Amino acid sequence: MHGIVLGEPFYQAHTLPDSGHGVGMVEAARGSLGHWLTVENGLIARYQIIAPTTWNFSPRDASGQAGPLETALVGLPADAGALPTVGHVVRSFDPCMVCTVH
Repeated sequence: MHGIVLGEPFYQAHTLPDSGHGVGMVEAARGSLGHWLTVENGLIARYQIIAPTTWNFSPRDASGQAGPLETALVGLPADAGALPTVGHVVRSFDPCMVCTVH
């Protein structure tokens, strides 16, 4: 295992291939994290990240299946008095800080 050593380089220069695709997926603390990369003509042409909050807060899919948060909210009261309960359910999915300030 390698660690960052103060005062020493922490990045190793490399050259991108002329073309290629890459995928990386991991189960992170809040859920699944995916990265997709496409290289064309030696340059990054596309880079997509789907973070756990994106999966957890996703809208219905093409088949009409609700995402995890929507499923968890089904059946909760929707009046003003229910806001603390709704907020508690939403926060139980631990949205990332960027998503909580939108």
